[in-house]
Amino acid sequence: MGRPVLLVGVALLALATAGCGSGFSGGGAGARDAAQPQAAKNVAPQQEKAPEAVQSVQQQERQLVRTADVDLRADDVLKAIGEVKDRARSAGGFAGQESSTKKSGSVTVRVPSSELDKLVRGLESIGEVTRSEVRSEDVTEQLVDVESRIATQKASVERLRALFERAGTTSEVAEVESELTKRQAELESLQRRNASLQNQVAMATLNVDVATTPIAPPEEEQVGFLGALESGWDALVAVTRIVLIGVGAMLPFLVALGVPAAGVVYLLRRRRRVTRMNEAG
Repeated sequence: MGRPVLLVGVALLALATAGCGSGFSGGGAGARDAAQPQAAKNVAPQQEKAPEAVQSVQQQERQLVRTADVDLRADDVLKAIGEVKDRARSAGGFAGQESSTKKSGSVTVRVPSSELDKLVRGLESIGEVTRSEVRSEDVTEQLVDVESRIATQKASVERLRALFERAGTTSEVAEVESELTKRQAELESLQRRNASLQNQVAMATLNVDVATTPIAPPEEEQVGFLGALESGWDALVAVTRIVLIGVGAMLPFLVALGVPAAGVVYLLRRRRRVTRMNEAG
């Protein structure tokens, strides 16, 4: 194969991959329409993947990343954290980050998403649950998008490998190999992203904070005359404290500068009195 034909093939592969990458946001159509008929044949099957991706998002089961935060009161913090980890392992999960003292501690565990609700409910038998929050993030569209891009990138890599096998000169080999390396790196990045999302969907995260005393609930705000009186008194105390702090900070400077200044004023006044007495005499 001649050098011009090979370079055209590499360029067409780059256009096809870029067109599919921007197809999810609605762009890249103008560049593909301006290409040669042969390029349109190569890109057309990939352009049809966007509607299929949208349809698969609507049909498949929603993929959720689940996270739970629980505050727990227990007399024995270390024992409670140990029980949380044991139950996570029994549910098919594992323990992650942990920090604890005799009075408070925290632990993060990963468990299968289907076991999260059961594990959260079971914490009531370990101690008093003072707060519980479960959140879900829908990543279905992200997964479909990444999987579609992976399929497109794999096809691009395979076509570049075919061109690499037909390269005739050293410069052609270098150019195709450079583009192939770039596409392979992009493919591996997409595959890592897909694996990360799949893992987050499969394994939910549970954060448990344990303390020997529960967090005190917020006090009810007083209204009316008593509430206004209390707020005014608090404001007066705060202002007085600030004024006293300011005076305390300035006092050393006043002493250091005030004593010499008072001495100078005294000497000047005494000198004036002596001068007046001499003039009168």
